Amino acid sequence: MPWASEQVAPSEAVAQPPIGTALLRGARGRCPACGEGKLFNGYLRLVDECSHCHAPLGRIRADDAPPYFTILIVGHVLVPIVFVVEKAWYPPMWLHMAIWLPLFAILSALFLRPIKGAVVAWMMRLGLTGTEQGAQIVAPAPRQAPRDA
Repeated sequence: MPWASEQVAPSEAVAQPPIGTALLRGARGRCPACGEGKLFNGYLRLVDECSHCHAPLGRIRADDAPPYFTILIVGHVLVPIVFVVEKAWYPPMWLHMAIWLPLFAILSALFLRPIKGAVVAWMMRLGLTGTEQGAQIVAPAPRQAPRDA
């Protein structure tokens, strides 16, 4: 069998919008490909496929990238403010903890979903759809109700 260096195109290719458009769509919680269907089925769980264009979204594994980017962004926004407040007013440590810890937690929770949407859009744009190694994802068998004996 001769070796071919050209990749075979998948039978169902999803149209790729410009990267900026895809990132904005993902950050808004919409399908990065069409912008119509939902991206999330819950707070952070992805839908299996877009309800509008049927793009396969459920196999994309963002893993640790969204929390990493969330911590990076929230930290770069709040840490300079923490330093300015400390330098200007010298508040006691309990006041720092009472203000900054909840603020960090709230902002992280608010930023995580849009950042995950943007990361999923970025991965989809790069072609990382979860089927790179040829592995088929098998759906778990449905649970059966216990029978009375």
